[in-house]
Amino acid sequence: MTHLLPTTPVTTEAEAEKAARASAISIIIGVIVGIIGAVWMATQPHIAAEAIAAAEAQTPGAGAIVEATMQGTIWFGYAMIVVQAVFAFIQWRSPKKWVAFLFLALLALGLLSVVASPFAAAMNPNAPVTPMWQVALSGVIMVIQIILHVTGLKGIKKLDQLQMDAAR
Repeated sequence: MTHLLPTTPVTTEAEAEKAARASAISIIIGVIVGIIGAVWMATQPHIAAEAIAAAEAQTPGAGAIVEATMQGTIWFGYAMIVVQAVFAFIQWRSPKKWVAFLFLALLALGLLSVVASPFAAAMNPNAPVTPMWQVALSGVIMVIQIILHVTGLKGIKKLDQLQMDAAR
């Protein structure tokens, strides 16, 4: 398990490959979190009903817009789970720096969003409040994913170096 830490020295091709695959493991964690979120949303239909009813109470006809937006968001979430799974497969088979950098950028945005969510909720008293344990858990998971991508980049760099040395 220590080969998944960015501070672990990488000297052999086998170690470099294991470290490079840490990036794929990070993406797989994202897929698992996405699936858990999708299952949770599917088992909580009252949340959508409450949001639709609240919108309709404020503005007649707004409930349909909220419902369509929520459905679109749910289907977009499903599509993102599939896209992440494809990237995880690609990253496992042939680790690429650009994939790790892409997911690092997405994780940075996600982490920023998680940190900002309690402040945004405080500004709108009618907004649903995300429990602090969920905010903290999301932050911890994202930090772990970031560490795994950094490890992956280190492994990819070493793999590239070893392959260049072998080609000479």
